[in-house]
Amino acid sequence: MSDHHDLLLHYNGWLFWREASDDEKTRQLSYQRSIAERAVARFGEAVFVSELAMVAPDALALGARSCVAAHAYLTGTIDAGDDCTINVFSVVRGRVTLGDGVRIGAHTSILGFNHSMEPDRPVFRQPIVERGIVIGDDVWIGSNALILDGVTVGSHAVIAAGAVVTRDVAEWAIVGGNPARFLRDRRVPKAPEPRGGLARRLADFADRARADADAIIERSWEPDALSADGESPGRYVDAPGARASLRPHADAVEIGMLLSGRPPRQLEAAEHARRLRQNQDPVTGLTAEVDSAGRHGTAPTGFTDGAAQYHVLSLGYALDLLGSSLEHPIGAVARMTQADIIEFCETQPWASAGWSSGAAIDSLGTSLFRNLARDGDDRSARRNLDTLIGWLHTHASRDTGMWSAARPSDGLLQPVNGFYRASRGTFAQFGLPIPNAERVIDTVFDQLADDRHFGPGRTTACTMLDVAHPLWLTRHTGHRREEVHAFAAESIDQILGHWAPGAGFGFRFSPTSGPNAVDHLPGLQGTEMWLATLWYLADLLGISESLGYRPRGVHRPEPAHDLGG
Repeated sequence: MSDHHDLLLHYNGWLFWREASDDEKTRQLSYQRSIAERAVARFGEAVFVSELAMVAPDALALGARSCVAAHAYLTGTIDAGDDCTINVFSVVRGRVTLGDGVRIGAHTSILGFNHSMEPDRPVFRQPIVERGIVIGDDVWIGSNALILDGVTVGSHAVIAAGAVVTRDVAEWAIVGGNPARFLRDRRVPKAPEPRGGLARRLADFADRARADADAIIERSWEPDALSADGESPGRYVDAPGARASLRPHADAVEIGMLLSGRPPRQLEAAEHARRLRQNQDPVTGLTAEVDSAGRHGTAPTGFTDGAAQYHVLSLGYALDLLGSSLEHPIGAVARMTQADIIEFCETQPWASAGWSSGAAIDSLGTSLFRNLARDGDDRSARRNLDTLIGWLHTHASRDTGMWSAARPSDGLLQPVNGFYRASRGTFAQFGLPIPNAERVIDTVFDQLADDRHFGPGRTTACTMLDVAHPLWLTRHTGHRREEVHAFAAESIDQILGHWAPGAGFGFRFSPTSGPNAVDHLPGLQGTEMWLATLWYLADLLGISESLGYRPRGVHRPEPAHDLGG
């Protein structure tokens, strides 16, 4: 592998054919041919076998897009279908047949052979018995599971992490324990935990989070680095070793105020505010992102830079929490006419990038809020806000409630995430009702059914917040209430399991095999967003008081500005 990838692709084989160099791809095909020279072997399209794995079969078949990660151990006669993943340190030996879409977690053993144990001789001299193991399609096998010889696992089953499977597993069954026992049918929704029990778990979690708050912020503080002005000592980064950026400082303030009721201890409140306010361009009112050295960037020339737009949210709300504010109005928006507002909305790339389009609307709405908060009688800002809200009302789909449409490549991800951003900065921020609320709920549930975006290694703080918040905004309708409650309870359970003591939340759920990417590791952004998401989910169930906190910054549930009727 190249220096750029280090060992990443050996441990994440599903990325290989997308990210490997041409030389690496040629080497991989050569390696597969060398296996075929030693054994009867057949490899489908886009198969990856790590050279760090021990692959010594008598016969091997790997269907299209299947992969074998580093340190796996394969011997015997193995026949795997398409889209199978044998993760790191997994052992697959003997006579083993896998259907399509079998995902095998790290450190799992699937042993399609056994010793006999007659008393007439030592065990190591006993003959080998090989009945074989057959695993159907669409089976998820959790990390550290053990499946013994002679077992058949039906299609669509789930083997819980650490399970010891000694008997056949029926189709759609979820099994766990030692020996593994039937837990429930995968097609039957999990019975929700009683709210009292879930409320106690939330309260216990919040106590732990508050106790960890200082440590979480401290681990992202670089005392020996200079801040953006190049003179002041110390700066915040998202996580240890992350690149310099302005948002982490705002996230640190949000976390400190949320969990401890005070600014982070590294700086006095006035110094926090000074640093968050500095380098705001007095003409555009925007704050540029820092450069690669962590120093102040060049002033924006207009309301087009996405990072600078987001600073209106992140820096502005952090300053609110500190009892301060941005020094200048958002001039780039103050100079817009109603025609400019309409043009801004209509020239967003809604068809190809609904998410970024919604983010631009969020920043526009928040800029109007900032200008109105400075001058409540700013008639131009109020007219522009009315124009923006009117455009959104008339352009929301009556079928989906969204401002953009699904795409084949990622389904409803762009429309739903874009909806959250656009509605947050407009309807939610000004306390206005959402148009087509029931259709919004339906579309959110359609998005939740797309397992490309939800599950181990896939769920991010963005994708979860961007469905939780719209469901919370539309809760008054009562539409699909029981499904909303079930989703909220299940999601809380999943989120709580990803807390890292003393470090917080990673931005993305880790896969079952463990963290293998930067966004799986705890950081300030993930921690701030997941804490807010937990509150919204808990409030959907009526138990948010258990957390003992309420978002007050960029993710605050209350309107930020009263339009006065």
